[in-house]
Amino acid sequence: MNTTNTEPRKIAIIGSGAIGGYVASQLAPRHGVVLCVRTPFEKLVIVEKGEEMEVPVRIASDPADVGPVDWILVTTKAQDVAGAAEWFAALSGQETVTVMIQNGIDHEARVRPLLGAGAPVIPSIIVCSVERKKPGYIVHHGRAHITVPAGGQSEAFAELFTGSTFKVEAVDDFLTVSWKKLMSNAMVNPVTSLTLRRLTVTTEPLVAPVVRELGREVVAVARAAGAKLTNEDVERNLAGFADAPGGGSSMLYDRLLGRPLEYEYITGAVVATADRLGVPVPINRTILALISGASGHKLDGSE
Repeated sequence: MNTTNTEPRKIAIIGSGAIGGYVASQLAPRHGVVLCVRTPFEKLVIVEKGEEMEVPVRIASDPADVGPVDWILVTTKAQDVAGAAEWFAALSGQETVTVMIQNGIDHEARVRPLLGAGAPVIPSIIVCSVERKKPGYIVHHGRAHITVPAGGQSEAFAELFTGSTFKVEAVDDFLTVSWKKLMSNAMVNPVTSLTLRRLTVTTEPLVAPVVRELGREVVAVARAAGAKLTNEDVERNLAGFADAPGGGSSMLYDRLLGRPLEYEYITGAVVATADRLGVPVPINRTILALISGASGHKLDGSE
C-alpha cells in the first residue's frame, strides 16, 4: 500500500502546532490529509512570504471519527506522544507507516509502546522555521527540509512531498544527523526561552560563549555515542544563528504562551546520555535546571 508512486494517500497528522500545520499545508494539495487536534478550530491558514493561504485540510478532534490511514505523521511535542494513544489506535491499519517528526533522539522508542510490534516507524529530523501565532494560523519563516534513515519506507515517504516546498533526504548515518539537530536545539532553544529573545541574543558578547560551550558539550556526548560531530559544527551553528536574527525557537514560542517546554527531550536528552556515558556537561546541566523551573509557568509568575 505504501510503495513509491504518485497516487494520493490518506495521511493523518497528529499535532496541530507550527510544524504539523505547515506539513499539512504542503501535503494537502496532493493527498487526503486530516489534522488531528485536541481542540478544534475553524480553519488552517498558512502565511508564506507575507501571503495568507487557507489550506483545504480536514480538522478532527475525535479519534472515533477517523479510520485507518496509510501514513501517520507525529508532530506533537515529544512529551505529548503518550497522550495520543487513542489516535494511534484509531488511525493504525495493517500497513500504516508512522513517521516521527519531532525533536530529540530515540524517536521510535517513544511511540513503539503505542503501536503493534511489527508496525513500521520512521524517525525523522526536520529543519523548518515556523511559528504558530494562534490556533490554525501559522507563519513560515523559512527552510523546509526533512531527513530520514535510508532504506525501508524512506523513498515512499519522500514521494509524499513531491511538488511541495520540502526536500526529503535519506541518509545512511542518521545517528549523526540526529545529534547535529539535537546540538542545534540544545544551543538555541533554552537560551532563547530563558532570555525571551530571538536568535539575535546568541550573538551578544556575554551570551555567545555560553552558547558555544553548550554546543561543545553536546559534541563530546555525541562522539561518545558514536556520532560524527566536531566543534566546527558548533561554529557553523553560531554563524547560522547570526544570519537569522529574527528567527526564534519552538521553546521560546511555547514559553511566551505559558506552555510546558520540551526540555526533557532536548537538554534533558543530552544530560541523560552524558550521565550514561560518563561525559561531563556542567553547562547543559545548569541550563536543564533553569529551564525545568521555567517550564509551564506564565510570564507574570503565576502557575
